[in-house]
Amino acid sequence: MLPAPNPAEAALEARNVSKFFGDLPALRAVSLRVAPQDSVLLYGPNGAGKTTLLRTMAALSRPSEGDVLFAGRSLHDDTAAAKAAIGFVSHASYLYSELTGRENLRFFGRLYRLRDLERKIDRALDMFAVRHRAGEPVRNLSRGLQQRMTLARAILHDPTFLLLDEPFTGLDAASVRNLEQILTRLPGEGKAVVFSTHHYEQGAAIARRLVTLEGGRIKYDGPVDHDPDPMGTVTRALQL
Repeated sequence: MLPAPNPAEAALEARNVSKFFGDLPALRAVSLRVAPQDSVLLYGPNGAGKTTLLRTMAALSRPSEGDVLFAGRSLHDDTAAAKAAIGFVSHASYLYSELTGRENLRFFGRLYRLRDLERKIDRALDMFAVRHRAGEPVRNLSRGLQQRMTLARAILHDPTFLLLDEPFTGLDAASVRNLEQILTRLPGEGKAVVFSTHHYEQGAAIARRLVTLEGGRIKYDGPVDHDPDPMGTVTRALQL
């Protein structure tokens, strides 16, 4: 197992990242540095580049220009160490539908070479209250239960950075409250949380830092309550 980087250096950073799909720019010279204990709401209208930025920082998509760094090194130079530090949730669950929830977590845990795996699986399942359904094939679970199982997968290996794209999607009210509490708590445990949500007030109540994106560019990066035009961003998002 690779040695853990110095916490003072273990930042995840997009540096002048641009991403093109054909001639269409999804990101334009985006620079964003996330350190352990950061709590970041990524906000903007549909098509602003939020999903592309999160996927790029999770090493699932290479930038067309610029680079993503982990602990000062290019993410793609040492993907094993970077992926061990990152938990990612997106619109796709990355779960195998024919396997049970527990089998999925066991599979991912073995990829990470986790010790005491069954205890860690139970901990992740309990965190999102899905242990009682973990013996069923994922394909039999509701959308909300699949999302909770996906969240359990993302946190199983105790990552330093959680990158979450619309993590509240499909959750019932009790699960939403549970996730809100978890996301609020994790930075105090040394974890960084970067998440997007269409519900500005919900995200602003959790995060300490706001990053707004429009047209693939960062328009604001600072404290949640210091954005000079937060409702302008919200209004534009609601219009799209």
